[in-house]
Amino acid sequence: MAESKKSCYFALCLWHLLKSTGEDALPGDMRSEMAAMTVEKKKLKDKPVTAMSKICQITGKKAMVGNNVSHSKRRTKRKFNVNLFNKKFFWPEQEIWISLTISAAGLRTINKLGLDAAMRQAAEKGYLTDKDIKFIGF
Repeated sequence: MAESKKSCYFALCLWHLLKSTGEDALPGDMRSEMAAMTVEKKKLKDKPVTAMSKICQITGKKAMVGNNVSHSKRRTKRKFNVNLFNKKFFWPEQEIWISLTISAAGLRTINKLGLDAAMRQAAEKGYLTDKDIKFIGF
């Protein structure tokens, strides 16, 4: 499989080289392989982004980049990480336990709005998908 992709990539490079010189000398089957490869690449780009580490699933907060400033005002890059932790919740509407990775601000949001409303709001904003929720003990 990997060998065919390498050969297809080589054929694609060759085709671009021939195209720049004004010649069109690729066989039909190579063209179909290259078309399939470009369709495959487009499919990979269109995939939705799943939850990553160090991102709150309720508020969407993630690490920020800033500077450490010394006494002499020399600046070096650093990261400001979010106060994240894994927390188990009982979801009464579904009568099931779930586990979420949330920040302290996300916990306050859940306390204020309720778990169902906070999860619905996070899903509307794109911070939480059904694949991101970890169900515990069915």
